[in-house]
Formats: sequence, structure tokens, C-alpha cells
Amino acid sequence: MNRKTHWLIAPAVAALVVAFAGPVSAQKKYDVGATDTEIKIGNINPYSGPASAYGQIGKTIGAYFNKVNAEGGINGRKINYISYDDGYSPPKAVEQARKLVESDEVLLVFQPLGTPSNAAIRRYMNSKEVPQLFVATGATMFGDHKGYPYTMGWQPNYQSEGRIYAKYLLDNHPNGKIGILYQNDDYGKDYVKGLKDGLNGKIQVVAELPYEPSDPTVDSQIINLKAAGADIFFNVATPKHAAQAIRKAAEIGWKPVHLLNSVSQSVGSVLKPAGLEQSKDIVSAAYVKDPTDPSFKDDAALKEWTAFMDKYLPDGDKTSSFTVYGYSVAQTLVQVLKQSGDTLTRENVMKQAANLKNLSLGMLLPGITVNTGPNDFFPIEQMQLMKFNGTTWDRFGPVISGEIGS
Repeated sequence: MNRKTHWLIAPAVAALVVAFAGPVSAQKKYDVGATDTEIKIGNINPYSGPASAYGQIGKTIGAYFNKVNAEGGINGRKINYISYDDGYSPPKAVEQARKLVESDEVLLVFQPLGTPSNAAIRRYMNSKEVPQLFVATGATMFGDHKGYPYTMGWQPNYQSEGRIYAKYLLDNHPNGKIGILYQNDDYGKDYVKGLKDGLNGKIQVVAELPYEPSDPTVDSQIINLKAAGADIFFNVATPKHAAQAIRKAAEIGWKPVHLLNSVSQSVGSVLKPAGLEQSKDIVSAAYVKDPTDPSFKDDAALKEWTAFMDKYLPDGDKTSSFTVYGYSVAQTLVQVLKQSGDTLTRENVMKQAANLKNLSLGMLLPGITVNTGPNDFFPIEQMQLMKFNGTTWDRFGPVISGEIGS
């Protein structure tokens, strides 16, 4: 059964008639999905299935667009946000993308989530020249501006993050033995490649064990990684399986140096279900502020985010990085649409998305900004390492640039 959520249902308006009313209006230019009064935005999210923890992102985006609409919209236009559930299933994502483009006639598809789902729809979206914008995956393949000019990422890419962990290990645990759990797709393989590239063979990888998103547990993989003699654990898993891995490692008394990929660093959605005590001393990397970090208690941007949550998403999780993520990526799209002005064509939306210069968002970590260009489809390329203290994350070291080739 399809899940379809409308955050705004606008009345039918013959807006294009106005476009010919005078010289000022005549300058406006629209593609399907935009009018004088509305911008129609599609989204695909796993509200069900093995990655359903990410459903908070889609809900937060919808809540943020409600805020934008309540404050007058974007250049006078209200956002009509249509979000579908794909259950983290690539075939379902294809079905939903076609529905958004061909039936709902959206201007763009924003933040479709997951490496497998985005890989499945990328060719279709580009053949239709419909923006597949700020995809919710850091797989490096989504920064191919030449091959797929209508697809752009947002978060730091996974290979760069893997290299950041490699540097940490070389500096702090050069004699360790690494065991890797990874999701068996481009997302998981990107992280593994980044780590290995960064290690350059200087630390031994004793085991690499994949899992499928549909697997009920990863218990056997954790048992086998311990048996392989690994004393460093690279946990490349989405929230459900990442939490399982943390719990199982504690259950069998395995206490390796634990590196957790950033897509599963949420205190509320991963570490609490796994057990806060069991999660102690895990190392990860961040680019958004952790709402549970007491160092931000007087931070103006955090107070603004909290006020937004209280008013527009009162049932949302204020301990989750996913709600911070959804809020921040929605702000990025709003900036792109503001820059697009009255030229709301798909081509111009992509042009403006590739023209973000030092965009500062309140819930990004200090020193991290959004930057894009015609040849740079990786908006965020900086992160900071952090360690979990049993209650919250403690950041350490400098903000590190993860640009490919750096």
C-alpha cells in the first residue's frame, strides 16, 4: 500500500493566465510543478521496512516546509510537499519516482533516501531532466556532474569519511587488526574503499563481512569478526543493523575500538536502542550539531531548532541527528529556490543548486559550510571526529576536509 503525505493541498489556480497580464509577470518562467502560487516538491523515504528509522527525516522536512509556508512561502509561493514510502526497496522507489514525475508532476524530487533506491531511479530522473536533488546518501556515485547532471548529493561522501577514520587509526592504533561489517551495496562498499585507500595497507584488515538490508540480524557476522581476532571494528550499517551490532558485541564480550559510520550516529535512533552503556567509547564523525551535546545548550541556532521542533514537529525526536539533518537539508533547498527567483525551471534549479557559496546553516558544526559549483556536486566535504561518553558525543580534533584527493 502506498503511503502518500500531503503537507499542503492547494486549490487549483489558473496561475499561468497571470503570466501574460503585464511586462513584470511576463518575465516569469515555469516548468511543470511551479506556478505563481505553488512549488510542488516530491520526496521518497523509507517510512517502513529495515531503514524505517530514517522516516524521521521525511517528516522533519515536511514540518520545515509547513514553517516556510506559515511564514509566507518562497518568493510568495507555497510548497506542496508530496512524500511517498518506498520501504527501502529499489523497485518500489522506481515506482514512486515515476508517480511523482508523471502523475503528481512535481518540479523536482528532493532527498530521496538510500543508496540502492537512488541508484535505481538515477537514470530515469536524468532521462526526464528532473532534479534528483540533495539525495540522502553519501555514495560517491551521486556526485557525477558530467554523467548525471540532474543528480546531486548533500552530505559528506562515504569514501572521504572512510579516509578520515583511516587517518585516526594510523595516528592512534597503528598495530590493530580491523574487522569490517558492511551493507552489501554501493553505500557499504564506498566506506570500505575509503578506509582501505586511507590505510594504504599499513593496518591489517582481518575480516570483511557483508550483510543484506533484508537480513533479520547481523549476529553471526559479529561473532565471526571477533573470532577473526579483530580488535578494531568498522561498523558500516544503517540504524537497525548498527544497533544490533553494538548490542551483540556487548553480549559476547567483544570490546574492540569501535568506529561507527555517521549515518547511524543518532543517539535517539541508534545508541539508545542499542544501549547507552554498550555504546560508550564508540568513535564517529559529524558535520551537524548533536542536540544532546551540552556544549550547545546556549547556542542560538540550537534554540531556534528546538523552537521549530516544539511548534511544527512536537512528536519528533529531539535527541536524534536525523531531525537535525532533515531541518538542515530543507534549509538548503529553500535557499536554492530563493535563488531561483521567478525562473522556476528544472534547469535553473540545478544551476542554482550548483551555485552555493559558503552557505552557513545554523545546525552545521562550526567551521562547516555548504559549497557547490558546476563541477562540484559534493555540497559538504568537512567533518569532525567525536567519541560517545555514554550520554552524548564529545567532539575532538580539528574540522577535517574530506575532499576527494585531499
